[in-house]
Amino acid sequence: MNRLKLGVPKGSLQEATLELFARAGWKITISSRSYVPTVDDPEIECLLVRAQEMARYVETGALDAGITGHDWVVETGSAVEELAELVYAKQRLSRVRWVLAVQEDSAIREPRDLQGKVIATEIVRITEEYLRRYAVTARVDFSWGATEVKVPQLADAIVEVTETGSSLRANRLRIVDTVLESATVFIMNRAAVADAWKKEKAESLILMLQGAIAAASKVGLILNVRREDLDRVIAILPALKNPTISMLSDPEWVAVNTIVEESVVRQILPKLKAANAQGIVEYPLNKIVL
Repeated sequence: MNRLKLGVPKGSLQEATLELFARAGWKITISSRSYVPTVDDPEIECLLVRAQEMARYVETGALDAGITGHDWVVETGSAVEELAELVYAKQRLSRVRWVLAVQEDSAIREPRDLQGKVIATEIVRITEEYLRRYAVTARVDFSWGATEVKVPQLADAIVEVTETGSSLRANRLRIVDTVLESATVFIMNRAAVADAWKKEKAESLILMLQGAIAAASKVGLILNVRREDLDRVIAILPALKNPTISMLSDPEWVAVNTIVEESVVRQILPKLKAANAQGIVEYPLNKIVL
């Protein structure tokens, strides 16, 4: 049987990735003592790999495909194919930023102020390339973690990843510049891409994963309304495209079905009721395939 050897990121992205696969239709189960997850698809063979190492194993062919950050593809310089962005992170559905940060009262205000300084980071290669763009010479030290606490005793500045900036603010750090914006990506070995079966399997996975991401923040709304009130109801609805209007057994009434951001339901539902909508039902979505 053909199988796709797929790397699942271990660490900060692990739980978000397992939840995403579950919404997409694949149940991945991980034992606390094993790096070989089980998946309810005989055509997929999974392996838990740190996101920082994923691109190297995909490049060598140890894995056919994997999920990692674009940042780690750049940092390792791995020759892999990035088939698609999967815009989700540890805390929310968003991209992340690697930022240059310093202590709040630091005299460093721009990249050129780093001349002769010490920078701690996990992405040494990317940081060195960033400094070259500004013709700055500085010492870049690899950081094994807890990078935020190294300023100012152990480093003058750090380059650290952030989703919201809350951890940096909690450590009284100030962002000077964005070094790199990154997103989670689905990568594939170049020889595996040339294999028609493996590429088709990977593309099917991507389609379902992107559909699950698209649906994550949305819900469906269905309601009944008299024809004479339909225009008022449609004017309230922010729709993905135009809402679907269906005939009911009573010719004076229609059913309206649409998709909206979950965050706006609490605002529009009272307005829909005031516009004489009835039988309003909100329902969850697993996937939206555009």
